[in-house]
Amino acid sequence: MSYVFVNDSSQTNVPLLQACIDGDFNYSKRLLESGFDPNIRDSRGRTGLHLAAARGNVDICQLLHKFGADLLATDYQGNTALHLCGHVDTIQFLVSNGLKIDICNHQGATPLVLAKRRGVNKDVIRLLESLEEQEVKGFNRGTHSKLETMQTAESERSVWLQITVEKLLTERTTCPHACNVLLDPCKESCNIVSIREKSAMESHSLLNPNLQQGEGVLSSFRTTWQEFVEDLGFWRVLLLIFVIALLSLGIAYYVSGVLPFVENQPELVH
Repeated sequence: MSYVFVNDSSQTNVPLLQACIDGDFNYSKRLLESGFDPNIRDSRGRTGLHLAAARGNVDICQLLHKFGADLLATDYQGNTALHLCGHVDTIQFLVSNGLKIDICNHQGATPLVLAKRRGVNKDVIRLLESLEEQEVKGFNRGTHSKLETMQTAESERSVWLQITVEKLLTERTTCPHACNVLLDPCKESCNIVSIREKSAMESHSLLNPNLQQGEGVLSSFRTTWQEFVEDLGFWRVLLLIFVIALLSLGIAYYVSGVLPFVENQPELVH
């Protein structure tokens, strides 16, 4: 028993869709060869593949697929051609070409659910149930395999990381720069040790807020000074410091009244 539409013959004036409804293979082939779009739709969003699959015209389904029909096309309700199937050979064709048996429409219904609602024959129901069971088993098997692989990899990584950290801690007691000479795979272990040291420093800073504030001011000044030197240039900064020193000495001599390299300072001052 197929998915029977009410007054399908009067719902379309598209020749290709009408040929799919009528099951006219030769006419459908001539239309496709003349350039008709194999994915053209009717007023409900159904393609020729939907209409042919609903009537079990597997030959027309194969023909449409050969000319580029989209097997994943859905109508305005989210139904694929598989949702409208009611024949064993049509279902087998669509599934073998990539359509998922457990695909859902906009209402969340699978092809099996719609087939049971339409009351198709028991052979079709058994086929859909068997295909869904295989799909579930395959999914579970693949998921279980992936989980096992991930758990094994994570376990091996944890063991390797633990050994690397222990080795790193041992080497740090004899060589303070051991962390710098390790290869890239050991950087994560170095980061772990660095994080522990940083946490200890942060704890110390929390216990001494004044120290933390002083370090912040010093760090800000150091950064500002470095940017100033980089922008102006080292030799220009050095020349500027020298000029400022000379001006400071001149101002000091002027204020104190004491002139350098001059004898009888008291008389001059007087």
